[in-house]
Amino acid sequence: MTAGKNDKQVSHQFVLNDSLHQLFDSVDAISVQGYDEQRKVIYWNKGSERLYGYSQEEAMGEKLEALIIPDEFCESVINAHRAWIDSGFEIPASELTLRHKAGHDVFVFSSHVMFVNQYGTRQMYCIDIDLKDLRHAQAQVSFKEHMLESVFDAIPDLFFLVKSNGTVIDYYSSQEGHLSSKSSDLIGKNITTLYTKAEAKDFQHQMVGALSQKSHSRFEYEYHLSGGSKFFEARVRYIEKYDQVMVIMRDISEQHQSAELIRHQAYYDSLTSLPNRFLALDRLSQSLVESERNKEKTAVLFLDLDDFKKINDSLGHEVGDKLLIQSANRLNQAVRIGDTVGRLGGDEFIVLIKGINGQQVVLKTIESLLQAFRSPFNLDGRELILTASIGVAVYPEDGKTASDLLRNADTAMYRAKDRGRNTHSFFTKEMNVIMQRRLELEAQMHGALERQEFEVYYQPQIEVKSGSVIGAEALLRWHNETLGSINPDEFIPVAEQTGMIVPIGEFVIDQALRFLNKWQKKQKQKYNIAVNLSPRQFRDEGLFSFIRDKLVAMEVMPCQLELEITEGILLGGQGYIQKALNKIKQIGIRLAMDDFGTGYSSLGYLRQFDFDVLKIDRSFIQGITTNQADYDLVKATIAMSRSLDLSVVAEGVETLAQLQMLDELGCDVAQGFYFGKPISGKDLMDFGVKDFFLQSHRSFQKDE
Repeated sequence: MTAGKNDKQVSHQFVLNDSLHQLFDSVDAISVQGYDEQRKVIYWNKGSERLYGYSQEEAMGEKLEALIIPDEFCESVINAHRAWIDSGFEIPASELTLRHKAGHDVFVFSSHVMFVNQYGTRQMYCIDIDLKDLRHAQAQVSFKEHMLESVFDAIPDLFFLVKSNGTVIDYYSSQEGHLSSKSSDLIGKNITTLYTKAEAKDFQHQMVGALSQKSHSRFEYEYHLSGGSKFFEARVRYIEKYDQVMVIMRDISEQHQSAELIRHQAYYDSLTSLPNRFLALDRLSQSLVESERNKEKTAVLFLDLDDFKKINDSLGHEVGDKLLIQSANRLNQAVRIGDTVGRLGGDEFIVLIKGINGQQVVLKTIESLLQAFRSPFNLDGRELILTASIGVAVYPEDGKTASDLLRNADTAMYRAKDRGRNTHSFFTKEMNVIMQRRLELEAQMHGALERQEFEVYYQPQIEVKSGSVIGAEALLRWHNETLGSINPDEFIPVAEQTGMIVPIGEFVIDQALRFLNKWQKKQKQKYNIAVNLSPRQFRDEGLFSFIRDKLVAMEVMPCQLELEITEGILLGGQGYIQKALNKIKQIGIRLAMDDFGTGYSSLGYLRQFDFDVLKIDRSFIQGITTNQADYDLVKATIAMSRSLDLSVVAEGVETLAQLQMLDELGCDVAQGFYFGKPISGKDLMDFGVKDFFLQSHRSFQKDE
């Protein structure tokens, strides 16, 4: 037998009785090792195999320091072992970091005991408990503690741990400046001492609620500091297990200010700071509820600034905005405290007068509002005179809902405009009849195109010198089964305001160009066709591509189409108007100014825009033979048109004398009842040019 084998062989004299080993072997969750006086392994249980990785066969006879003691601790371990054997100095139990067979650290709590066996030999037994799970748990606790500290430092919240009676147990804040007291001053005090009496009462109420419900609650409050007020959000959470309350507070001053700003923007007009449409109507609805409960009345005043658009367009939006701001201030000063002045949009305002028992209060307020506009407005060194028109609707006789009252007040306001402006008008039942008629028109207009209720008629245009038909003006007619035949002067404004004029206008253009194609082919002659354009159509971006496509499809030259516009379209001064007119000229379409002479600045528009045709309004043609002023105006208009190279069309020619005078003055084209009333395309197609002229002339003579 070799020396190595002899070294690893363990003599029976070093071994305790087997009953103790049997006990250690049955406890494999704990590592137990036995060493002799030379620190050689004499016992190695299953727990040691699991903890250190060495099997019993590998460990037996090996020295302690060769197996599990890290190199840097070997000397101290040997010395401690020798001191115990030689001098009786026991090795105390302690936490140690030992070494696994694989080389990694093993954390244990190690206890040591010295035995003397029946042969008088001393043997040391080590009992090691694995601390890996404990160390992991400790690391997790430490990590969480540091993480919690980091969280406290990173977030702006204030944390309080208080007893159920409100006494502060612990407090933490990343910034001491959050509160007027330092954290050291808060411990042991009641948390309500931080607040005013009112705040403390509210806070105590929330605490009681959280405790009684054994849940959590949230509330906001204003906290008064020496430098001003701040707004906080508090969250109160009851911890039932410990009968404690956790309070978390956050400074929400910025969010509160932002919310206030958003609320103000949502409910108030950004320019004038008056209640906007939404808030004004909400207040109106609330006033109606109060009026019904108190058996009182509420008046709604719809106020519109007269000719504001002209001022805004001529002097610019900046001046217009200043004018609106001053107007809002004057309106606010003209009403009673408790009444509401709101801005609906543009130059439209609303005034709500609640709690009234008669008209006297309303009339007094109206007079005060009108009086507010009698003084000139001083803007940028210039004085501007501005008036207002007011429509009045009163609850409950003029409407029982906010929308009905607003609509009726709006209707009354337009009546005030018709009466000359700078006045007021109360809503009447007659206005309601007009409104009902309008609503009926709107209802029937939807679907009228699909039901093929619209038809295009044509009024011939006659060359004055030759008496020849050179074209026609397309005029829309509407016949409805429910309402009968509706006058264009009645339904065109409704179509304009509802936006229905866009598809209706496309229908007219399509029908007119389609008719012109057939007319020219049948008569084998070139004609012109004139079509009216409304202001709303100018905002339709697809209008001119639609016209261009129809011209190509119907084989019509662009110069054969004449688009008529009124001065009202040009009054807006909007950029899209200029762009639209430029497109008309680019396509090659002729541009005509309709109803010339009825506007206040038509001459200026003739210089500004590239017109081809000027149509003199019928009101001047009717008096041309009897009124010197009308004659002079028509004469001057024709002369001016010659100098501007414009073709002149006289509308509303009804007598031979009017036609002869127009011929003498050099008018180019005439149209009117003298040549015949507007007729359908089929009827116009059935007449020859000469026959049509003669028959219509005879027809007119019979009518006379």
